[in-house]
Amino acid sequence: MNRLLALLVFCTTLLAHAQEDVMIDSTATQQVQKDTVKEPFSRYKVEGVSAVVGDYVVLDSDIDKGYLEFQQQGVSTDGVTRCQLLGKLMEDKLYLHQAIQDSIMVSDAEINPEVDQLLQIMTSEIGSEEKLLKFYKKNSLPELRSELFEARKNLRLAGRMQAKVVENVEITPEEVREFFFAIPEDERPVFSAEVEVAQIVVEPEITKDAKQTAIDRLNQMREDIVNNGVSFATKAGLYSEDGSKTRGGLIEGVKRNSAYVKEFKDQAFSLLEGEISEPFETQFGFHILKVDKIRGQEVDVRHILIYPEVPQWSIDKAKEKIEKVRAGIIDSTVTFAEAARLYSEEKETRNNGGQLINPVTYDTRFDLTKMDPDLSAKVYNLAEGEVSKIFVERDRTGKASFKFYTVTKRYEEHPAEYVKDYERIQGLALKEKQIRAIEEWQNKQIKQTYVSVNEDYQDCEFSSDWVKSSN
Repeated sequence: MNRLLALLVFCTTLLAHAQEDVMIDSTATQQVQKDTVKEPFSRYKVEGVSAVVGDYVVLDSDIDKGYLEFQQQGVSTDGVTRCQLLGKLMEDKLYLHQAIQDSIMVSDAEINPEVDQLLQIMTSEIGSEEKLLKFYKKNSLPELRSELFEARKNLRLAGRMQAKVVENVEITPEEVREFFFAIPEDERPVFSAEVEVAQIVVEPEITKDAKQTAIDRLNQMREDIVNNGVSFATKAGLYSEDGSKTRGGLIEGVKRNSAYVKEFKDQAFSLLEGEISEPFETQFGFHILKVDKIRGQEVDVRHILIYPEVPQWSIDKAKEKIEKVRAGIIDSTVTFAEAARLYSEEKETRNNGGQLINPVTYDTRFDLTKMDPDLSAKVYNLAEGEVSKIFVERDRTGKASFKFYTVTKRYEEHPAEYVKDYERIQGLALKEKQIRAIEEWQNKQIKQTYVSVNEDYQDCEFSSDWVKSSN
């Protein structure tokens, strides 16, 4: 692996960390020259300790989970050895250990919504909670949730520690020039094809009757809780359609600047401790909310969320509308951008002509090799200006919406050019400089941290000096 390849790997892992879909924090950056541990091991040690870094232990089962998690994300593990995964896990533990030493904090309130959403996605993909527990060999959902919570929190801590290491690393134009022209011409990167994508979304109308039915259900639940002594947590666990139902609707540490919708926070900070709100509406559905505890500028709340049912005639009407909009674009009676502004029902994109924003880079370009596989499948073969067919998509609540897409601009794969691709080359040069900063930091911290590597891994050629430091 030459210097450029190592750099590209680093860029890829930073994107993976930004998306935070993989449980193992992918921040490995250095070259692994040789792996002398035979694959697989000739024996399996139950919960054997592979390494210790500071106060943290890496188990053999953690390495096994690493393979599983990469496979679940569709990442090939061909050629990925146990030595490489152990080295990566030890790096993660070093970040985590130092994050604690530096008093870097991650609140439970940051992690709980992520875990709730992750459990919903996992349950949906595997089919049921029972199948999910069997797959992960857990006895209960709280047990699985606890493990996921710890993994996500540790991932966030390690990520913040790494970000702190490189936060002051900057790159000058001269360094960018030197970086690019130091790369032999035949080794310069080939930038992947990219696309800019726009969409139009039409959602079925939710009727007044459907909304009233949801409100009536919540009022009945509130009556049972307030006047009949039924537990709010029990009602939430049975009937709420939010991921927090697994914790009795509990959401801890809500602040006035937390990333919850305004209506939700207005209720949370207008009630007294123990008080229960009347039903209220947000973009997600209808809620009732109880304030469990007020702690200074934070409140712990429980809530129940109900989604109104959408009648079939409303679904049919939405389908008919989007078909007419698409036909108008194809007939050139209206442009895609005009149609998006006039008819699309997604607020985030309609005022920009339906243009999507890359959630990783925050610009309009999507690398076709790295974009969301579901979206990629829908636009991959579209020519510039071509309109896709209509797709039916469902959110985590099961609510259907109708969408179609167009590729507003396509950038073909090409070898890097200094002027044309300056911003991307600048990014690569910055990442290389960050790699060097991280290498220096790791080597310094390893010398100052207790490290022990199991004898089964003593022959591994790690990118950092883990073995010598453990002797």
